[in-house]
Amino acid sequence: MDSQQETAHAGAGISVKTVELAVALCLLAGALVVIWSNHGIGAGWAPDGPEAGYFPMRVGLIILVCSALVGVQALRADRTAVFATWQQLRQVGVILVPLTVYVGLIGLLGIYVASAAFIAGFMVWVGKAAWWKAALTGVGINALLFWIFELQFRVPLPKGPLEAALGY
Repeated sequence: MDSQQETAHAGAGISVKTVELAVALCLLAGALVVIWSNHGIGAGWAPDGPEAGYFPMRVGLIILVCSALVGVQALRADRTAVFATWQQLRQVGVILVPLTVYVGLIGLLGIYVASAAFIAGFMVWVGKAAWWKAALTGVGINALLFWIFELQFRVPLPKGPLEAALGY
């Protein structure tokens, strides 16, 4: 961490302690899901060897212990250092929010239309490109990807209503 972040107080952004606690809680939740699901399918030892959930259950228990240790360490430490300022988090959001929308649109529009919109949107919004250049680039790249995956390699990717209307 650079000295500027170390000297900043927790009010300037999200603190290291908060992030460590959030990570510990996420790991804890994941570990509990792994433990619960593997307990349901059998995590013991059968007469013919380990059941399907035997090893994943142990991995879940290890992650559970580690997440508890991370949480305890975060609570005991007096960390007021800033993990990321609000401006830095906003910059992450500029990428993360459209990316999340893009992933959601793949199921509705198909990967090619969603990708064309994503590329064009980023070129206009972040790159300040002319809308016609962005549209041409988005459509061109995805036409090339369609040709490569669908026609040459015959690898079907998620399609939407446009591809269905065109007979694919």
